[in-house]
Formats: sequence, structure tokens, C-alpha cells
Amino acid sequence: MRILVTNDDGVHAPGLAAVTRALAGWRAAAPDGEVRDVVVVAPLTNHSGASAAVGTVYEREAIAYRAVPIDGADDVPVYGLDASPALSVIVGVLGGFGPRPDLVVSGINLGVNVGRSVLHSGTVGAALTAAQLGLSGLAISLRSGSVPDHWETASALAVALLPTLAAAPRRTVLNLNVPSVPPDELRGVRRGRISTAGIIKSAAERTPPAQGGPGRGGDPEEGEIRLTLGTAVPSLGSVEGEDPEDDAALIAAGFASLTALRGVGEDTESGADELVRDAVSMLQTAFA
Repeated sequence: MRILVTNDDGVHAPGLAAVTRALAGWRAAAPDGEVRDVVVVAPLTNHSGASAAVGTVYEREAIAYRAVPIDGADDVPVYGLDASPALSVIVGVLGGFGPRPDLVVSGINLGVNVGRSVLHSGTVGAALTAAQLGLSGLAISLRSGSVPDHWETASALAVALLPTLAAAPRRTVLNLNVPSVPPDELRGVRRGRISTAGIIKSAAERTPPAQGGPGRGGDPEEGEIRLTLGTAVPSLGSVEGEDPEDDAALIAAGFASLTALRGVGEDTESGADELVRDAVSMLQTAFA
């Protein structure tokens, strides 16, 4: 089994180093006759919040990369790319750094990816990109705010999940969020539902310019919109109003949360096909 590791915090992030060291140990413990391989292909710089963006790849013909050592995983090849997490996965899966991997492991992100942040997370976006390429992926995130950060707990859970993910149907994506506690203090692992938690809780209404001032035929209007951050970043915050089985509430209660995700695809739910057919009929009539 060959595993491609990536993240969105950048190739120098401690969470990436932690899971890479854990996977190096997993590789070293392979039974006789079982081939295990690990390669790291991650952004050179922080791309948090990049989701599955690849950027304007059509404006360049090549992607710069740099080999980067990780202490404790000296025999694992590690490459930092001038690329987003999703683009790093695409390059790694399509042959840029050796044979096609079997699984993609993304993380460990510093800060949980729960609720609405699942849509915007570069950590999750990398795992969903793997699914679009026909692979299964695991996104791993650790609650921030503790000293020290207990990477070992999230790393151990990630390695323990590998057999399940390898046996799952192709394109399976799992989102694992872990409280930052020592392994013996983890209360357990629960199936988490995506909550309403979000990185941005509110945006203060802008103050319009005075009558006759900027924006009224004078200089262009400009100013600021003040943001209030929510429970998903950086250290979860209040989960008041969350259901006990919601991902954010589980983390706050000391459980790890595991959620299966589905990426972009055709909507085949009941009513969607009828909606599209009605819209097509309307458009054909309107533009006949």
C-alpha cells in the first residue's frame, strides 16, 4: 500500500511531521510480504482555507518543488510544492512523485474542521480531491489551544483507521477531528454529524459613506467589514445549541469525531432530476 500525505498548513507544520513519523513507524512494522510506502507532497506555505482550489494553473507550465527533511522520518521522501493542497494531491496522484498512491492522508491540521468549515478547509479539500481522482482519503484535524498539542493522539487514530479506509469502497472520504488530549484521556470516538459551527459567525453591517462623500461621485467607497469568528477556529469556543452528536459538540466533550463526506457530484436525490427537466423545458421555450 502506498500512502500520499499532504496538508494545508504547509510542509514545515508540526502536524504533518507528526503523522509522517507515525506512518514511518507503520511502514517499518509491515508484516513479511506486505509492501508499505509513504511519500509526502504538501504545499511549501500555509494554504489554510483553500478548500479544493488549484489556482490559475493554466498560467504556468511547471510547479516548483523542494525536498524537505522531517526529523524522525528520515527515510520518507518529503516534497514541498509551490501549490495548494488540492493541486499537491493532483500532482502526487498523477505521477509527479512516483507511482500512483492507494490512499491520501491529509493533515494533521492545527484547529478542528467541523461544521461549515468542512466546505472551506484545505485539509478536507485535499481528501475530497483524492476522491475525485478515484482514491479514498482521510482528513485529520486536532483541536488547538492546548500546550502542548497532543499530535500523538490524532496520529495514532489515523494509523488505526488505515485498514478500514483501505477496505472501504473507492472514493471514501473520512473527516477525523480529535481533541488535544493524551491518548489515555480521550473519551472515545463517535460518529459525528456536521454541525452549524463556522469559522465566521457574523459580519458587521458596513457603514455607508455620508451624503455627497466618497462613493457619491467622488472617490470610490472603501472601508472595513468587521468579522466575528465562530466555534470552528482556532480553539472551538462555545458549542451552545449544538446537538450532542454534532461534530463540534463531540470535540468539546472530549470525544474524537469521525464523519464520512461526499464531494461534488451530480445531485441524484429525489426531485433534483425533475427540477432540472422543468428548467430545461422552460429555457428551451424561452429561447426558441
